[in-house]
Amino acid sequence: MKDAPVFTRTFACRLVAASIAASALTGCGAPDAAKAGESPQTAERQVTGGGDPKLQTHLAAPAPEGALEINVETLADGLVNPWSIAFLPGGELLVSERPGRIRIIRDGALVEEPVAGVPLVLSWNQGGLFDILPHPDFATNRILYLSYAHGARGANATRIARAQFDGAALRNLTPIYDAVPDKDTGHHFGGRLAWGGDGKLYATIGEGSKYKDRAQDMTSSFGAVIRLNEDGSAPADNPRFGDGERPELFSKGHRNPQGLAYDEARGVFWEEEHGPRGGDEINILVAGGNFGWPLASYGVDYSGARITPFTEYRDTEQPFKYWTPSIAPSGLAVYHGSLFPADWDGDLLVGAMAGVALHRIDLDGMEIVGEERYLLGERVRDVRVGPDGAVYATTEDRNGAPVGKVLRITPAN
Repeated sequence: MKDAPVFTRTFACRLVAASIAASALTGCGAPDAAKAGESPQTAERQVTGGGDPKLQTHLAAPAPEGALEINVETLADGLVNPWSIAFLPGGELLVSERPGRIRIIRDGALVEEPVAGVPLVLSWNQGGLFDILPHPDFATNRILYLSYAHGARGANATRIARAQFDGAALRNLTPIYDAVPDKDTGHHFGGRLAWGGDGKLYATIGEGSKYKDRAQDMTSSFGAVIRLNEDGSAPADNPRFGDGERPELFSKGHRNPQGLAYDEARGVFWEEEHGPRGGDEINILVAGGNFGWPLASYGVDYSGARITPFTEYRDTEQPFKYWTPSIAPSGLAVYHGSLFPADWDGDLLVGAMAGVALHRIDLDGMEIVGEERYLLGERVRDVRVGPDGAVYATTEDRNGAPVGKVLRITPAN
């Protein structure tokens, strides 16, 4: 397994954010040099930002319906916003419900009694219990990692904790990380967890919606993917972001990252995130990378106003793929297995909560050659590839009705 490269990068974040705020409604050319009579501010915008603003409002046609005939088995239903799935040795599945419950699917059936010892979560708006991630050595140490919204409406944060699972309850729950600073919104928590090929714990932190500028503030963990040791401390070889940086930062410039998956075969880390109205993204994470939000976006505000005139910005990364209009991606998996046809191997699977489907991104090496949709009409919150090679997904009701399901998907033939 290859570690992601680590390098040094610094950003004049506040100056850039101020330039964007001043220029948001003024047009979008990007010539190499300032024209005669232009102000220094205009010249700065031209040499730092560019791309095509028409792409922010150009609506692509939806992907076609999937060609493969599939079987869909319901393993559990009656759940409230089932947010994530975790596979345990021995065949058990754990499912988190956003209001603050962990459920067990054992021997193919949902255990009636929730897991005891789950921490109190802030179940408000988009907040609640998020991801469950077993330790790589779970079979021997029984350690689980949890992410959840912690605190009160006026002061809350994304928290990561770890605990031991004895088969019925969590024991010795220990918080190991809180996003910084506290916020007073119920939006954009992030909350996805994944292990990297380097044995480190990676987690996504949202930018709190109304605090989008903090995605470019390196003294904040908002709008970031963070990299931690298993005890929650920051590794000494994390990338550098400049004076006052948070030591846990791995990448910045994200909006609300809702998918995270390490691709062992390719040695890359995939991340997906919600854009505003359009501009949802799949990214390949780069150590020290700035992914541009809100300096550049392929979407506009929900009101239709332009957040930025730029789809590209100097020293920021372009998305591997974007969607306009939005599909509200959530859950991300890389398919590796032999149960599905060979041309599925290495493809990306993405849940969609606005596009209400399960998307398959067809890859040939690192090139996108197609996209198709399955489970049309289902609001897919999470997607995983099971140890049996089947695809597992959770579906939910947006408003929290107890109709959420855990589905097992296999080819029909």
